[in-house]
Amino acid sequence: MRLLRLWPDESHFDFMRFRHVTFPLSAVMSVATVVLFLTVGLNFGIDFKGGTLVELQAKPGHTADVAEIRHTANGFGFGETEVQELGGEGQVLVRFPLQAGEQGQTAVMQKAHAAFDAAYDFRRTETVGPRVSGELVQSGTIGVVLSVLAVLLYLWFRFERELALGAIVGTLHDIVLTVGVFIITRIEFNMTSIAAILTIVGYSLNETVVVFDRTRELMRRYKTIPVVELLNLSINSTMSRTVMTSLSTTLSLVALVLFGGEAIKGFAVVMLCGVVICTYSAIFVSTPALIYIGLRLSGTKASQREAGLPQAAE
Repeated sequence: MRLLRLWPDESHFDFMRFRHVTFPLSAVMSVATVVLFLTVGLNFGIDFKGGTLVELQAKPGHTADVAEIRHTANGFGFGETEVQELGGEGQVLVRFPLQAGEQGQTAVMQKAHAAFDAAYDFRRTETVGPRVSGELVQSGTIGVVLSVLAVLLYLWFRFERELALGAIVGTLHDIVLTVGVFIITRIEFNMTSIAAILTIVGYSLNETVVVFDRTRELMRRYKTIPVVELLNLSINSTMSRTVMTSLSTTLSLVALVLFGGEAIKGFAVVMLCGVVICTYSAIFVSTPALIYIGLRLSGTKASQREAGLPQAAE
């Protein structure tokens, strides 16, 4: 029985020729993300901002009117209220701003029930106070920073200096662009989002380590091969595994986006974008970065390298 080949075993595609486009493009996208983060910011959810979240479901015979709900909720006098229509028919998410004291949050729910009980069912209610939201912001930030530092430290000791720097560049690139996905799509940033970022960091680490392990192996085998050719050989020899991993992960995440429901849809969408970013990064960012960092092979000098077929070291 013939095996399914997602990528030819003996491919010689020149990935490195795209580095003159992909590397500046990634730099521009990263800078743009930082600018958007400082100007637009993230769409923080109730976990970090505090307040009251109510999920409404229109009762049979009624339809969900987002404009009417927003007008009614803003008339409560509790500040600007966010109203969002969910994927399901007649489902609406209402976010009330944080109110002072426990009585303020109670007053929000009393007015909400009085206004919407006739036409809507209250499917979910969440209330987060200022103290809890502040603690979540602090603990979430510390957790992400420590996790990223641990990954970067691992990469530094896992590879030689040039390879470690290339892996660090790729990992930071993936984190920045993932944050950019949150900013552009306005997906709510909450505790689940932190789990998504950490998962993407792990996926990015896995993709980069596989390619760089093969790069280090080929560096020991071929002492006089040009660096560009060595990197192309590393990517081509691991491409079958990369395609298989990315495709299987993508199919799973697409299923979650389509059938997982609203509670997990944001997480699945960010993860789906993260898989694309990490796969792109391992091929067109981390690996080309080695050329700019100045990767050197022990058997030749940069000025003496010429294109040619790999020659095994003695």
